[in-house]
Amino acid sequence: MELSSEFWWFILIGIGAQLVDGALGMAFGLVSSSVMLAMGIPPAQASAAIHTAEVFTTGASGVSHLVAGNVDRRLFVRLALPGALGGAIGAYGLTQLPGEVIRPLIYLYLLVLAIIILARAAGRLMPKSEVKRVPVLGLVAGFLDASGGGGWGPVATSTLLARGGQARTTIGTVNAAEFVVTLTVSATFLLSMGLQHLQIVAGLLIGGMMAAPMAALLVKRLKERWVLVAVGLLVLGISLFQIGHAVYGHLYR
Repeated sequence: MELSSEFWWFILIGIGAQLVDGALGMAFGLVSSSVMLAMGIPPAQASAAIHTAEVFTTGASGVSHLVAGNVDRRLFVRLALPGALGGAIGAYGLTQLPGEVIRPLIYLYLLVLAIIILARAAGRLMPKSEVKRVPVLGLVAGFLDASGGGGWGPVATSTLLARGGQARTTIGTVNAAEFVVTLTVSATFLLSMGLQHLQIVAGLLIGGMMAAPMAALLVKRLKERWVLVAVGLLVLGISLFQIGHAVYGHLYR
């Protein structure tokens, strides 16, 4: 495999995306795909490469959070196993569902969660109880991640934080559980599509694995309020952008 000058850009993209994802519990795919699409890489190629690279980056991130003491093991099991099942279902049989119909509903849900998280960060909302149906949350987030091209971090992390989860352990556990989900989804796609785009995959995973330990230490040391503000603003931006994109596309077809 010959390495072009773009290979080093893929490493930088992997570093930046993993710093965001590891510190805030979401957005590796969002950050990396946004930059790669701006570089002119076709969407299908970018998506396939990101899913493959995420097997390694989520593994490194999960181990880093475990070493840093950011993982709630009981929550991990309740998220990871249903998440893997949901991912397998999405990858195998439900990818034909119209994403144009499903995704706006997801982003409306995320918009509400962003407002709740920001209200909590401002001290105006004190959650009353923990999420009682964590396995259901894992199943839905895993399904969306496989069938919709993303959604594990935004859905799982945002829901847990909005319902009162501690920022450090919520982000660490969601990152660790994502490895199990991504491995299941990627294995499914690998069996059906094969391994392609090795240069992009290599750059992303090298950069991502370099940044994973730094991100785990960062989330451990940051004050919870600032983590909540960052997560809330990120989810708010994602949801508003996607809702606007869907509305614009619908009006100007």
